[in-house]
Amino acid sequence: MNSANYTDTAPGIGAIANSDSAYNNSGFWERLWRASGLHAVLFFLVAYLVYGYAPPAGAPSGALIEFYAGHHARILISAVISGLAVLNLMWFAASLRTTLADVGRDGWGAAASASSAAVGALMLALATVTATLAYSSSLSGSLLFISGFHDLAWADVVLSSFPRAMLIMAGTFGLWRAGLFSKKYFAVGLAAVVLVLLGGTAWMSAGFWAPDGAYSRLISPGISLAWVLLASRTLQKQGASVRAQW
Repeated sequence: MNSANYTDTAPGIGAIANSDSAYNNSGFWERLWRASGLHAVLFFLVAYLVYGYAPPAGAPSGALIEFYAGHHARILISAVISGLAVLNLMWFAASLRTTLADVGRDGWGAAASASSAAVGALMLALATVTATLAYSSSLSGSLLFISGFHDLAWADVVLSSFPRAMLIMAGTFGLWRAGLFSKKYFAVGLAAVVLVLLGGTAWMSAGFWAPDGAYSRLISPGISLAWVLLASRTLQKQGASVRAQW
């Protein structure tokens, strides 16, 4: 049987390839991935609210067991939502890279992809640690384990400042060099880089500048999410280009 006859006897393949469905075109996927930054921010915020406020670093064992055992379901639900947030963050970085590649700024796009992968890895590690603690808090003789991994989770939050700052820097410079960021947005992005990097120095034993303090827990992540919103909105305003790779 020749190839022409084989094609004729394969019902459905040609129909799928030539379908006029809204989901079978590059424009639909382009618009979806350009909006993924907005989705990532939404999922991160929901995950944070569902998770609740964890005890500070170095908290007594009783408080840790009460939190992880008493909020077992909430922590696991938060872990699932965090995974969706990371998924959308990866797609946001992919959309950012392809946009920059289209205008010859793929170097900054590659840096954004690498840094977003590091951010995603740390966020998944954080969700893994907290989900593990939600299970392990009911085990006898695991108090040292719970305390150590709880402090590790706070350290993870602090250290995530560095790849987050790199993502903001790569995206800011790339979008500016591509002519998609104005000078005002470029200045905002540079300020965000510095402020997020400062979060990596939050190692005081207690207070505002501690790993569980307001800067590391709220301000630095909040700045990161605000930048993702700004960059995602910028990508959306460019409109969907016709790209066969999607």
